[in-house]
This record gives sequence, structure tokens and C-alpha cells, in this order.
Amino acid sequence: MSSYQALDAAKIVETLRTLEARITRRFPAADLAAVCRALIEIGERTHGNAEATAAPNWALRILVYVTVAAGLAAFAYLAWTLDVHVGQTEVFGFFEGIDAAMHITVVVGAALLFATSVDERIKRRRALRELHVFRSIAHVIDMHQLTKDPGSLLGDDRPAGAEPRQTMTPSELTRYLDYCSEMLSLTSKLAALYAQVLPDAVVIDAVNEIENLASSCSRKIWQKISIVESLAAPVPAASMR
Repeated sequence: MSSYQALDAAKIVETLRTLEARITRRFPAADLAAVCRALIEIGERTHGNAEATAAPNWALRILVYVTVAAGLAAFAYLAWTLDVHVGQTEVFGFFEGIDAAMHITVVVGAALLFATSVDERIKRRRALRELHVFRSIAHVIDMHQLTKDPGSLLGDDRPAGAEPRQTMTPSELTRYLDYCSEMLSLTSKLAALYAQVLPDAVVIDAVNEIENLASSCSRKIWQKISIVESLAAPVPAASMR
């Protein structure tokens, strides 16, 4: 698959490292950098975990191969021992052989269906367990932007302690919120790696839910950024007359 048709976990982690360096340089005392470092650690494990989750279960595959081989051997034995003489009593043996063949077909088919469904359920359960981490960290990122209120730039006289005290300038607040939005986007891209290697309908739905969560949080962030930019915009000279 072309590098332009699939997500590259290493590139996503590299982007996260760059973002963590930017956050640390701009906001060295903020906890947001620690959240980004945690996301980097998750990203470093994601590619290996996703590949391991989608890897074939050789124990189940061997079970399938053994079952098929046993079924073929049983069919061969029936064909070898079946002796049909129409009009004699051996014809009843023919029907008994047909009945035995049908039973073997049912048993082999049930075993194959069971092995296949078990493999899918195991992979799905592992993927959903890993994807829960991305849902959790998306909420953590959202909590960090939650207290960044553009209204604090108005300088109102609310009593101290009534709400989180803001010390950021409009430029700093915009940059902080932008970092949160970038982290949310990269979180959804890491989650998408599971849908890329394991195209299971349930896994894809879970990834879509994480992407929708990240997009919803980003929309709130960009609404705040728009408010900050409108508050920081210079007042036209005509309006001051």
C-alpha cells in the first residue's frame, strides 16, 4: 500500500514529539505538555498493538486445518469403504454412508464457523480495549481546555476564587487552545490505525465515535478561538467617534 494511502504511526508520533516541544517551549509550567508526552507513549505502542491485534491466531488456524483434514479423511474413508450393489441389501449401506457424510459435513462446518467467529471476537475485544484509551485521553485534553475561558480577557470584577484565574494574553490563550485541538486531531489519527489494520464493522464504529468526540471537542475549541480573536481585534476608528 502506498505511503499516501495509509496512516504511518511513526509519522504521527514524530508530529506529536514536535507538538510536545512547542508546548513545552511556550508553556513550560502547563500540564498540557505532560498529557502530550503520555499521548506519545501511547502512540509508540499503538502500531505494535494494532498489528498484534490484527495478526492471525495460529492456534485457531491450526484447529481449522486439523478439522478440515479430519473431515477430508473421513470422507475418503467413507468413499473407500462404500460398496453399492443396487437391488441387494448393500444399498442400505449406501444410504448409511450418505447419512454419515452429511453428519461429517455439519460437524466440520460448525467447527469452521466456531473457529472463525472466535477469532473475530478475540480481535474485536482487544481492539476495543485499546481504543478505550484514546476515548479517555480525548476527555483529558478536553478538560484542559475547559477552564480556558475567553471571558477572562474582558477583565470583569469577579471575586477571586470564584473561577480559575487566567493569566494568559489573547495570543497565548489562542495558542494553548490550538495545541489542544491539534492533540485531539492526532488522538483520532492514532485510533484510526486500528480501523486501518482491522476492518471490522464494530471496530470501525468505535473509531468513528472517537473521531466524532475529537471533532466535537475541537469545534468547541475553535469557537473559543473565534471569540478570543474577536475580543483582541482592534476597534475600527469610525466606531470610536
